[in-house]
Amino acid sequence: MGFNPSDYDFSGYATMNDILCTDGRVIKRDAFKAQNGSRIPLLWNHDHQNIDNVIGHADLENRADGVYAYCKFNETENAKIAKETVQHGDITSLSIYANKLKQIGHDVIHGVIRELSLVHAGANDGAQIDYVMC
Repeated sequence: MGFNPSDYDFSGYATMNDILCTDGRVIKRDAFKAQNGSRIPLLWNHDHQNIDNVIGHADLENRADGVYAYCKFNETENAKIAKETVQHGDITSLSIYANKLKQIGHDVIHGVIRELSLVHAGANDGAQIDYVMC
């Protein structure tokens, strides 16, 4: 599987391994390996209640150091605003919502990522946008 960055609006780490998140958890290598190549919704700020906050999709790539996301905005008005904030560097953080977590202590060893969100500040300091198509 090979993702072509030019097919997407931006990309970055959805989550990085071995970083203490603000919720006290640490994502371990391959915790989300089963989702390699899968597509999930891209949301604004984890708002699951409002369909207007679905602003695109993310294609996931499991890597040795975390889960990388290639993201594409849809054509909704909210997505157009979000795209501008990303292109201008106003928003640079990403955050996952995952469930079905299996943990050993604070270490997450398995789970299912349900969505990726653009956020003001993420729980995982490594979850950052690192490529923006202008």
